[in-house]
Amino acid sequence: MIKRLTAILLALHLALLGAAGAVSAAFAAPPEPLLPVQIFDVAAGKVVKTLDNNEEYQNFAKGWLASVTGLAPQVQPDEKCGYVFRVPLAASQTVKVDQNEFNVQDVFLFYCPDKPPVLLVFDTNRRPYLLSVQTDLAPFLSKVGLSR
Repeated sequence: MIKRLTAILLALHLALLGAAGAVSAAFAAPPEPLLPVQIFDVAAGKVVKTLDNNEEYQNFAKGWLASVTGLAPQVQPDEKCGYVFRVPLAASQTVKVDQNEFNVQDVFLFYCPDKPPVLLVFDTNRRPYLLSVQTDLAPFLSKVGLSR
C-alpha cells in the first residue's frame, strides 16, 4: 500500500513539474528585440539611417565574419570613406583569424568605395580587431538603399 501511494505521489509530482514547466514556458518573457542596424555617414559625422535588424542582416554579418582573410592594417576613415555600418548580432559569433579566436557581438563594416571592405569587431574584453574580408557587398548595399 505504501509503495503504491509513493508511486502515485511520485507520478503526481512529476505531472505537476511538467505542467509547471509548460506554464512557465508559456509565460516566459519574449526574446529581446535586436538592436537596429545603423548607417554612419563619415562625411556627415552622424548616423544617417537606422534599420530594423532582421535575419537577412544577421546573415550578411555572419557571411562577412566567415569571409575574414586576416588582420587588416590600421584604417583611417576620411570623408571619402563613405559609410560605417553597425550590425548587432542576435548571438555572439566566434571568429578565428591567424592564431586568435574570439567571440564578437557587433560587427562594424567600413565601406570605402575605392578600398577593400574592413570589419571592426570587439572581443568580450572589448579589445578591437580590424579584419580584412573578401566578400561581395552589392547585395547588402542594395538592401540598405545604397549602390556601389
